[in-house]
Amino acid sequence: MGFANWLVALAGLYVLVGLLFAIGFVLAGVSRVDPVAREGTWGFRMIIVPGVVAVWPLLAARWMSGRPPAAERNAHRDRARGDDP
Repeated sequence: MGFANWLVALAGLYVLVGLLFAIGFVLAGVSRVDPVAREGTWGFRMIIVPGVVAVWPLLAARWMSGRPPAAERNAHRDRARGDDP
């Protein structure tokens, strides 16, 4: 088996694991990673499946860590909090 065949097989394995992960993530994990997604419809959940498959290792790490979602920082929010110099 040549290098190209191994590379394709590895990519296929990555996608297969991503699909399996996406099932659990869409059913339970997305609401733990992003509380706003708790109100997401099934349409929303189906739309995010391709992205979940693509970046499943990052989402798995975030889901397993249990960290709260990152707070968005931008100039408008900084100014509203009084953090603007």
